[in-house]
Amino acid sequence: MKKYKLKTHKATAKRVRMTGGGKYLHLKSARTKYRRKKDPTRNRSLSQPTVLSKGDTRKMTRLLPYG
Repeated sequence: MKKYKLKTHKATAKRVRMTGGGKYLHLKSARTKYRRKKDPTRNRSLSQPTVLSKGDTRKMTRLLPYG
């Protein structure tokens, strides 16, 4: 019997990356618009990648089967 390959969700693959420990990193929203109004601390934190929540991590295993 033939074993089928699982397809990677390309839109998700462009937005999320996996760490060596199996966690998923993504960038926060609201990074480009109205940056002058926002506090500099907030702007710096928006530019840092954030770890995805546990509930969303379960969804990622389906969308990105090969990491």
